[in-house]
Amino acid sequence: MPKMVTREKSDYGRKVQEKAVIEKRQMAIERCAAAAAAPGAADAAARPTRPAPPTRVLTLQHAEHNDSTLYRFEKGCYLHFCPGPSLLGRKVFLYTNYVMSDSQEDKSGGGEVGEFIRNQYYGLEWQRGAEDDEPGAALGAGVLLADTDVYCQLRLTRAGSFHYYFVYDNAESPIGPQGSGWFHVAPTLRAGPGGRDTIPLDGLMCQTVLSKCLGPLPRWESVLRVARESGYNMLHFTPVQELGASNSGYSIANQLRLNPAFSADAGREATFADVENVVSKMRTEWKMLSICDIVLNHTANETVWLNEHPEATYNCCNCPHLRPAALLDALLARLTADVARGDHEARGVPRRVTQHEHLEALRHLLLTQLLPEARLHEMYMCHAADLVQEFYYMARNKVPAPAAKCAEDERELKLLPDPQYRRLRATVDMDLALQLYNVYRAECYDEESRLKKCCEEMKRKLEQLNEAAADVLREHLRAAVDNVVAGMRYFRLQSDGPKIEEVSAKHPLVPRYFTWACPVESSSLSEIEAVLYSDAGRLCMAHNGWVMDADPLQDFAARAAGARVYLRRELIAWGDSVKLRYGDKPEDSPFLWAHMREYVELTAEVFDGVRLDNCHSTPLHVAEYMLDSARNVKPDLYVVAELFTNSDHVDNIFVNRLGVTSLIREALSAWDSHEQGRLVHRFGGRAVGSFPRPPRRAAAPRVAHAMLLDLTHDNPSPLDKRCVFDVLPSAALVAMACCATGSTRGLDELVPHHVHVVDEARLYAAWGEPEAGAEPEPRVCAASGIVAAKRALNELHMELAAAGYSEVYVDQMDADVVAVTRHEPRSRQSVILVAFTAFSAPEPGAGPRHVKPLRFEGQLDEILLEAELRHVDYKSEGWALRGPGAFVRHPRYITGLAEYECSVRQRVPLAQSRVFAGERQDGAATVLDFRALAPGTVVAIRVSPGAAQAAALATLTRQLDALHAAPHADPLGLAPALADLELADFNALLYRCDAEEREAGGGGVYDVPGHGPLVYAGLQGVVSLLDEVTPSDDLGHPLCDNLRAGDWLVDYVWRRLEREPRLGAVAARFREALRPLAALPRFLVPPYFAALVRALHAAARRAALARLGAPRDSFRRALALCSVQLLGAVPSAALPPCSPALPPPRPARALTMSAGLPHFAVGYMRCWGRDTFIALRGLLLLTGRYQDARFHILGFAACLRHGLVPNLLDGGRNARFNCRDAVWWWLQSVKQYCNEAPQGPALLAEPVARLFPKDDAEPAPPGAADQPLHDVVQEALDVHFQGLVFRERNAGRAIDAHMSDKGFNVQIGVDPETGFPFGGNDANCGTWMDKMGSSETAGNRGKPATPRDGSAVELVGLAYSVVSWLAAQHRAGRYPYPGVVRRHRDGSLTSWTFAQWAERIRQNFERYFWIPPAPSAADLRPDLVHRRAIYKDSHGASRPWADYQLRCNFPIAMTVAPELFDPRHAWLALDSVERLLLGPLGVKTLDPADWAYRGDYDNSNNSDDPSVAHGFNYHQGPEWLWPLGFYLRARLAFAHECGKHARTVASVYAALAPLLAEIHASPWRGLPELSNAGGAYCADSCRSQAWSAGVALEVLADLDAARRARPLAAD
Repeated sequence: MPKMVTREKSDYGRKVQEKAVIEKRQMAIERCAAAAAAPGAADAAARPTRPAPPTRVLTLQHAEHNDSTLYRFEKGCYLHFCPGPSLLGRKVFLYTNYVMSDSQEDKSGGGEVGEFIRNQYYGLEWQRGAEDDEPGAALGAGVLLADTDVYCQLRLTRAGSFHYYFVYDNAESPIGPQGSGWFHVAPTLRAGPGGRDTIPLDGLMCQTVLSKCLGPLPRWESVLRVARESGYNMLHFTPVQELGASNSGYSIANQLRLNPAFSADAGREATFADVENVVSKMRTEWKMLSICDIVLNHTANETVWLNEHPEATYNCCNCPHLRPAALLDALLARLTADVARGDHEARGVPRRVTQHEHLEALRHLLLTQLLPEARLHEMYMCHAADLVQEFYYMARNKVPAPAAKCAEDERELKLLPDPQYRRLRATVDMDLALQLYNVYRAECYDEESRLKKCCEEMKRKLEQLNEAAADVLREHLRAAVDNVVAGMRYFRLQSDGPKIEEVSAKHPLVPRYFTWACPVESSSLSEIEAVLYSDAGRLCMAHNGWVMDADPLQDFAARAAGARVYLRRELIAWGDSVKLRYGDKPEDSPFLWAHMREYVELTAEVFDGVRLDNCHSTPLHVAEYMLDSARNVKPDLYVVAELFTNSDHVDNIFVNRLGVTSLIREALSAWDSHEQGRLVHRFGGRAVGSFPRPPRRAAAPRVAHAMLLDLTHDNPSPLDKRCVFDVLPSAALVAMACCATGSTRGLDELVPHHVHVVDEARLYAAWGEPEAGAEPEPRVCAASGIVAAKRALNELHMELAAAGYSEVYVDQMDADVVAVTRHEPRSRQSVILVAFTAFSAPEPGAGPRHVKPLRFEGQLDEILLEAELRHVDYKSEGWALRGPGAFVRHPRYITGLAEYECSVRQRVPLAQSRVFAGERQDGAATVLDFRALAPGTVVAIRVSPGAAQAAALATLTRQLDALHAAPHADPLGLAPALADLELADFNALLYRCDAEEREAGGGGVYDVPGHGPLVYAGLQGVVSLLDEVTPSDDLGHPLCDNLRAGDWLVDYVWRRLEREPRLGAVAARFREALRPLAALPRFLVPPYFAALVRALHAAARRAALARLGAPRDSFRRALALCSVQLLGAVPSAALPPCSPALPPPRPARALTMSAGLPHFAVGYMRCWGRDTFIALRGLLLLTGRYQDARFHILGFAACLRHGLVPNLLDGGRNARFNCRDAVWWWLQSVKQYCNEAPQGPALLAEPVARLFPKDDAEPAPPGAADQPLHDVVQEALDVHFQGLVFRERNAGRAIDAHMSDKGFNVQIGVDPETGFPFGGNDANCGTWMDKMGSSETAGNRGKPATPRDGSAVELVGLAYSVVSWLAAQHRAGRYPYPGVVRRHRDGSLTSWTFAQWAERIRQNFERYFWIPPAPSAADLRPDLVHRRAIYKDSHGASRPWADYQLRCNFPIAMTVAPELFDPRHAWLALDSVERLLLGPLGVKTLDPADWAYRGDYDNSNNSDDPSVAHGFNYHQGPEWLWPLGFYLRARLAFAHECGKHARTVASVYAALAPLLAEIHASPWRGLPELSNAGGAYCADSCRSQAWSAGVALEVLADLDAARRARPLAAD
């Protein structure tokens, strides 16, 4: 028989394959015909804009392995793998096992589907992203990632679950995957003739039938018609194969033979082809799909091939660790036989167990007699005497170990179980035993006494080990007895159990855990034990089952589990089925793998899908193999599974690995209506009013797609668990879920008991009207149970799925009444269903009650249905809620309650409604008043927006459609209004923090109640918050509450712009674009506001970027926008006026650069000299803002005084000249402008309107004292060369509340020996590390934390950079002065050319700043050296130890003046920075090993600790961002000379990765000033700092230059 079935299957398989080929060819012909009928290319221009294809973006991050993260996609979608910031600087190779041939566009009009091979991976090619959303340039497979604007693309056309991973450096990287994950593509489910009808996954409505209850195949059609007439579109068949002796629906005896019960003709056995004919007719004519269970875990005890292939099971030969558990099982089986015979009645255990005392007597019998007699502990113990003797003989011939070594040895002797688990045959590691116990003993004077002592110690240890092993087993056995008694209590005594009293072979005390080859009930334990250790033990096979709360990823029968589950009797065993043992691969059990593969492929050929039974206990690698085989037979296989893991993460692992389409979820698990509503919401769609999503968007992790059933076939009937009146409302709630739904045959017919998969032997009733006759066969018709209502609900469910009602809202109207809204996000129509649940039976005399009115925005279109369940006697007795009477089961057929009728009315006019009393309007809302409602009532209505709302929605929909189709089009008509704007206008349009907005005449930024102020008044402020809210559809966020409550924020967006004359047109366009929002239902304002504001922001952002040279990648774009963000017109912080003689262009508005937001936004604190010029090249020159750079250089030049430019500008007239470094950064900016700006050198001759022609002069009006810029530059250098000591004007508390009197004294000069600029004193701080103590409590007031007086290393580098450049400019005739002159007191002069000055610095720099790796004669102060292989922070400080502190400043000098450094020394020093100072976002400002290091900055610290009070440690460890840029640029400057070019380029990109992540994540869309230790957030830091962004742009420019100069292999 098996051979015949196999041959028949093969013939049938060939037929199916031929059919599949024909269908593929026909589909190819249809595609070609469709292409031929399509309009030609000539008509393309006349066609509307093609909608953008749906694209989902998966972001790859370093070390992210998303095995438990589920991404679900539809066919036809494009999947883009984009690198996250953490991949910058890495050469990335991406691989996937998605079949690549399927992912390409179909250019030939046909083609075979490639076979999926799980372990076959394909490399993907990277493409560069393009601004117009068209495919970018191909870059190849392995690309050094320099930004996140690249991607790998797949077009998803094949169903299944697929894996991806990426590696670094080369395709054969030995390190392994550095990141990985899965993506799931849903199958396309087709029905109808030729498969022309597509059934959406969320539209599936599946009814489960127990196949064994269908009867012979000829009656299937009439029986299955019940499901069709009830509105289902899928049938789930339990296994159709031959069953075992138990007749359980899941105990299969022959996987390749159809159940003989399906054969109607004794002369012909029904075949799988006959079943295929039935399901094919269902699919084609009824448009119903079918799925069938596959059972991979176990097979029936009677399976014939078990005798030939016992290796396919867990038996006592191949799994000897099961022998103790098997012996325990035999003992318990013998106990049942003994009790059934009455052998233990004298011990208080009768033949019928009816009392708790009987159970306790059984417990006592087991613990005191039966288990001790079995001596199971011996199977885990050793024979101590034998092992001691073996030890003795080995110890005699081995030199004893020293006692000291023994004492040091931490290893412990352990028992090693006997591999065969024989009694007293455990052993130990004898070599270890000799090391531990064969030792010298001082108390022993001869060898024999020593050996005797050693053996005694060894024996004592073995006895301890034996006792410990026995204790462990005794604990297991106690647990086993507890579990056995608990099981007996449930089955025999508990009220919710079956209460079986009889003890017999049919009703044993405990279920069998093993199938035996001998009669265990009549055999002695010794006889049974002999069988276990003989060859017959291979037929002692472990049963399958499930274990409560077990790890589903672990095999509970494997050797690693130690038989614990079987020994402790924790298994809920299926005594009719043997657990199958596959091993790790097909070679481990060839027959089993081949046999089960054939079984699975056969099932896949016949049915549209499979249900993986007991999925959580199926070995993952087995299920993978089998389902892969099934999908290669049927690529669009629908796979549903049951999982009981209680963990979404574990569920997702199964779904990802197996490609499960839907997970079965049980509505019956809800304990009340609130929980039922939660399940509907959890497994449904998005929330009503969710934010619109563009065609290209980030892939969001999802929960597994659900098939929510009101009853599964392995659960008791809700009529038992709840009540009959809850069947209809619960079915209605399930039907409203936005997922696949289902039920089990019998519930719709109100069968009041569990139709049991094991015990049920009757047949289902067929469809039709009841027959006449004495004993008519029961029939099911529309009047049966809730069949008519179920059909209406199923039709509604399918309509909602097909029409895209994808949003869900669940409203708990009261404790019993639940309203579910399904919403269609385009038409904005909704269907609202109200269900009156009945989780407990109402009182028989109870009647309808009041329910609060139903309120919704919009208008009532129609009442779709009204339904209720009532007792048939309600008219005569008036008790509609009467419970069911005694039910008598039909002997042959499964029937339901006949005493209830279900009233269903569809398309009910409001005036005829039995549910609603009337309708009234409340503003824009409609209110429906209910009549008194009874439990079990269901009503569904359709509502839609009113006329005004519909018109506004139509306008918005058109605009959003146009935006989605062409994101860079201009459907909002903004382009003309934006065309004439300058970047200063975009500052007002997009940004402005609170202080800036108030100064501009506004009321500050918008304050969202419950959330707080936005970061900006401009569009970016709103968009930053929307970026937090929209990805998770956080409709409960205070922002959404505020938008629903009123139009305040909507009006704020455009009203603030009306104050700006140049933004008037933009304000008008904004107002017009946002106008439709006022007419919307309030719940729809947040999504449309978000979509419009995002569109407005994107248009403004694009226009601003176009004026910045349209940077090509996302990082540059974000950084470039910082220049718009930080440069604005702020009257309280203007630049000094320009000279009237300044040639055009002249500034129309006085823009100034904020040092950082929000702390340095307006007034005297906005504009800082050093900050401006450190940031100037990056923010202004590299973004093409040359004129703004020019105005800043000239503006600060106007303020020159004492040879310095201001520290704090304050308009120039009130400037402070208390920093020594700003002038050098200003001079460096002059150099950079001349070198990089168009006609840059002309700047040197441009007029500067000097505010202070002399140091002691009062401010002069513009034009009164003009000088060319080169004269101002020369004056600054001359003053430094001459040397100057001065006291700040107005010194005292008026200008600085904290500085000591000495601190107002400023000194600058140039060392005549070294050429180094120097200055300062120990009471002030003249460089960027400028924190002045301010705490009286801590005693640091007036004390600078970091004076850095003397020659600061970065100023020496800047001086060299400037004077060497000026030397070249003089030689080229572009600078009139050859050098500098110093007049001595005696009238003599000292003159240096710029070249001489530069050379003097170069000759002395390494001598005075380099600290070599090892002590040498060159060390100037070896007593002060703390770190070696670094450059000093300064030279000549008043506190000599400060010179030797390791700080982050010398890389600045390296960047601006690399000629000063020995490249080898420089590289060593940079290595020290990397090792000791480099943080995630910035660079530590002080060596962590320094005594003064304090890594966390808190300006509000008011403690008495002077090192941190009032933020005294501002520059004593916190990690600043802008020095990071100079460190990275220094690396690039020396990389080539040190032979590290390629590696350095990659590492620099990698170091920028956290900055890229930060700028995209920060609501300020900028880079912060600093972070605390380890990159931690610092609350007192500016969130967007000018120099942080500026230097990052410079790093990117240097990277470009490095790659141009020396292209990498990747280039």
